[in-house]
Amino acid sequence: MHPATHVVPELLEKLHIEPVNSGACHGDWIAEPAGSELISFTPATGEPLARVRMAGPADYEAVMARAAGTFLEWRMMPAPKRGDIVREIGNELRAHKQDLGALVSLEMGKILPEGLGEVQETIDIADFAVGLSRQLYGLTMHSERPGHRMYEQWHPLGIVGVISAFNFPVAVWAWNAMIAAVCGDCVLWRPSSETPLAAVAVQKIVNRVFDRHGLKGVFNLVIGPSQPVAESLIGDPRIPLVSFTGSTEVGRHVSEVIARRLGRSILELGGNNGIIVMDDADPDLVLRAVLFGAVGTAGQRCTTTRRLFLQRGIAPRITEALVRAYGQVRIGHPLDEQTIMGPLINRRAVEDMLDGLRRVRQQGGEILFGGEALEGCYVQPTLVRAQPGMPILKEEIFAPILYLIEFDTLDEAIRWHNDVPQGLSSAMFTANLISAETFLSHRGSDCGIANINIGTSGAEIGGAFGGEKDTGGGRESGSDSWKAYMRRQTNTLNWSSQLPLAQGIEFKF
Repeated sequence: MHPATHVVPELLEKLHIEPVNSGACHGDWIAEPAGSELISFTPATGEPLARVRMAGPADYEAVMARAAGTFLEWRMMPAPKRGDIVREIGNELRAHKQDLGALVSLEMGKILPEGLGEVQETIDIADFAVGLSRQLYGLTMHSERPGHRMYEQWHPLGIVGVISAFNFPVAVWAWNAMIAAVCGDCVLWRPSSETPLAAVAVQKIVNRVFDRHGLKGVFNLVIGPSQPVAESLIGDPRIPLVSFTGSTEVGRHVSEVIARRLGRSILELGGNNGIIVMDDADPDLVLRAVLFGAVGTAGQRCTTTRRLFLQRGIAPRITEALVRAYGQVRIGHPLDEQTIMGPLINRRAVEDMLDGLRRVRQQGGEILFGGEALEGCYVQPTLVRAQPGMPILKEEIFAPILYLIEFDTLDEAIRWHNDVPQGLSSAMFTANLISAETFLSHRGSDCGIANINIGTSGAEIGGAFGGEKDTGGGRESGSDSWKAYMRRQTNTLNWSSQLPLAQGIEFKF
């Protein structure tokens, strides 16, 4: 056992997690869930952390019934009061930031600074939601009919389903849950089976806040496999909105099931993010941004930098600097403060990376650094000199593989950059205003996120997060994304003694 893994019992005790946990919660934990046992392993050593009893169909129904009943009460609480409760949740998360961040790192494999950063993100979105609770604005419109007033207002939507992925086991839930809560919705969360303990810990934390207010069932957790839990959730007409984070392949299925019942969905799917580096870019900025974007979280972020387009004048310098930097990346246990890159989530991810690199070689790619699997779930971060037109450039391999592609003109780089199915995050490094504005214009990046002189990874919660094309088109977190969690209602009041019709129609009888 790695010395850092000895912290597990202490962490679980601090977060009030028992060695065996019930797999469904609606304010009270279900004592004997009907599902099978799920063991949570740390990818750092392969050791088991704890066991979770998963939910069965009856458990899902019990949680849904409680959430539906609570919604009738929660929606009537004034939004600023709901915001006050979310503020308390943010403070409770602050109190447990160190322990929860360490648990995220152990269970998912990201290094401790990233684990702590993810918990900070949940705190930040809680703060954002508190302010939002007093800004759920509607518009007033001038009516064409005398003695009439028109306006729109927003009502709570209902129960919001959240299906989150392993790579951000708490932050993605928070993007949805905090916003949904101040909007007056209840939340039903199905976390990744790779990271159930982080979800249990978060549920324990928020339960303490809701208990102080005599509320049960605002935030709900159901742990279980696709059948019955995830499929029940996406097909349930009692859930008007489902937010799904995962692969494009699974996202298509989720979208189809929800669309058949005319429900709403927020889809955060694949990313194949590129950075364009112009000859006039600051090399130091490029190196730092690319290193974090490509190596951070072992390449397991949806915003990971996967394609690097280098203008020919600067390409040799950046390539040489990256090879040197990759040789200095310290790979190891995520709780070791010297570690820069931790493990992949499981052995299947390792095999997917190795399979991808086999195809890279077959298609003419040149491995400049790395490309080898290490012990357990650890791999070397990999640099590949690639040529435009290689089929694999259009795929997302969820691992630390970075393709380097040289170009001559900006138009050429933008064309190659956009020639992939995904459209999440993008960036350009340049000191030229015209180049920057071209990249941000209608003929530039086709992604939901486009940055200048910062990388593709590390979005702030104040801006709406999401992408286009095969990325799904959804938006979460900041800006006006709250509107997805509410229903819009247009109201017209006639305060006259007449009944004029719109468009001047006269209807006589």
